[in-house]
Amino acid sequence: MAFQVSPGVQVKEIDATGVVPAVSTSIGGTVGAFNWGPVGEVVSISSEKNLAEVFGTPDNSTYKYFLTAAGFLKYGNSLKVVRTDSTSMRNATADGSGLSIKNDSVYDASYSSGAASVGIWAAKYSGIKGNSLRVAMCTEGSLFAGWTYASSFDSAPGTSNYATSLGKGSIGDELHVIVIDEDGDISGTAGTVLETFAFMSQGSDAKKEDGTSNYYKDVINTGSSYIRWMDHHTTLTEAGSAISTVSSMAGLSSASDIEVTGRSLSGGVDDSTPTAAEIATAFDLLEDAETVDVQLLFAYPDANGANTISNDLISIAAARKDCMSFVSPPIDDTVNATTPAADVKAWADTLTSSSYASADSGAIYVYDKYNDAYRWIGAAGHIAGLCAATDKTADAWFSPAGATRGQLFGVIKLAFNPVKADRDTLYKARVNPVVSFPGEGTLLFGDKTLLSKPSAFDRINVRRLFNTLEKAISTAARAQLFEFNDEFTRAQFRNLVEPFLRDVKGRRGITDFSVVCDTTNNTGQVIDTNNFVADIYIKPARSINFITLNFIATRTGVDFSEISGS
Repeated sequence: MAFQVSPGVQVKEIDATGVVPAVSTSIGGTVGAFNWGPVGEVVSISSEKNLAEVFGTPDNSTYKYFLTAAGFLKYGNSLKVVRTDSTSMRNATADGSGLSIKNDSVYDASYSSGAASVGIWAAKYSGIKGNSLRVAMCTEGSLFAGWTYASSFDSAPGTSNYATSLGKGSIGDELHVIVIDEDGDISGTAGTVLETFAFMSQGSDAKKEDGTSNYYKDVINTGSSYIRWMDHHTTLTEAGSAISTVSSMAGLSSASDIEVTGRSLSGGVDDSTPTAAEIATAFDLLEDAETVDVQLLFAYPDANGANTISNDLISIAAARKDCMSFVSPPIDDTVNATTPAADVKAWADTLTSSSYASADSGAIYVYDKYNDAYRWIGAAGHIAGLCAATDKTADAWFSPAGATRGQLFGVIKLAFNPVKADRDTLYKARVNPVVSFPGEGTLLFGDKTLLSKPSAFDRINVRRLFNTLEKAISTAARAQLFEFNDEFTRAQFRNLVEPFLRDVKGRRGITDFSVVCDTTNNTGQVIDTNNFVADIYIKPARSINFITLNFIATRTGVDFSEISGS
């Protein structure tokens, strides 16, 4: 603060309203092969309908990834999804050669200037669904009256209002574009009109009345869910020029142009069977805790006899230290298996010990409405979803297991319904049984983490409690950076944290706490090395895992207080 050198009033404003912020605890994260959508990019999904819109409906190869993600979305409404990448994947193109355009970033960096030489259109995303697309274009002139798709538009293209406002007269800069599902692989009905774009302009400077671009390249690239602009047609000699610099803009040739009747895209290639390495590479995009907010990671299980994906997920969660990973045994360990309990235990024994992960006991049978079939998938997506649902009905520090919060939705049957002896074997092996009881449905019947040593952190609710506390308090602690390490700052920090922990205690997350941030742990040495230390002691609430009921028969004349002592 500046010193005043003459009488006056200086007004200062000090903000003492800081609090520990609320943090997200329910965001899921997964990867997989899908039939549509951006590749190698983190996409936020809010519902199963949204999942199908962005990544396409599943087929007999991609159902495993789609239904696993959809399983989570039965409980939660925030999921980060990454479509796996492969060198063989191709976007369908107008010339049929195919091209790898993974996502918007790749397109903007390499193809937005029209240098791809694959024709004037390409499918927006890679995969064979792009081969079902047909794109037709009509420009100003005599073509519209005989155009096959004229009925989809109000009138013929002509001169845009923007060109008229510049005093260009009948410049003829407008055009229409229509996108058709020629084979029905996208909509389910051949010939369905997917999109129409009317009265766009060839001029790069063209504007709509609301000030946004009306340049057909920009309109297509920002507005279409199915195609990308790749180049100007050779007949459109002035396309891409500023309207203010030209006197007219050429149209298509009615005698020779295939664009009027439509051009089919082809050359699209899928990769519906990603390798473990490709899945691991996709999960790398979810590794950075500072840039990707996710708390519940899960994946479709490893192939039989493998644990590569499972251990990779465990290592990601352990490195982030703000999320949990949920893993399931290989499908073959429980589907038609003769010794499922032993097979699942053998798989679990190969998993890394960590409190940041949890394992379930086997495959679940669910209905695939997109293909009218029943499918076996791992339960990991559903278990992660139970944690998200627990956050909505209670808090992150409540156990997601049991009859109150552990009910799985949409499960037809279990590949392996462990009895008590099996559950004893699995629980000792750090595996949480998923069971079906008559009249009670399908339940998660355990809440262990994969931590092998006895600890409070061998339970899911304790691990998620500390994830929540650590994330919230560390976020609040950033406000102390670059302040002085003195009693004022330390008191300010305590006043931030203690009300927050009292609230958590009142919501049954902890039984007691203590915050030490004073000269006992901020010694001269700590201060002189520009450090700041706060010790936060937590007594976590524990979930009940074992119940003992003692029924005692007594004689008629006996007073109960003589036996119970109360």
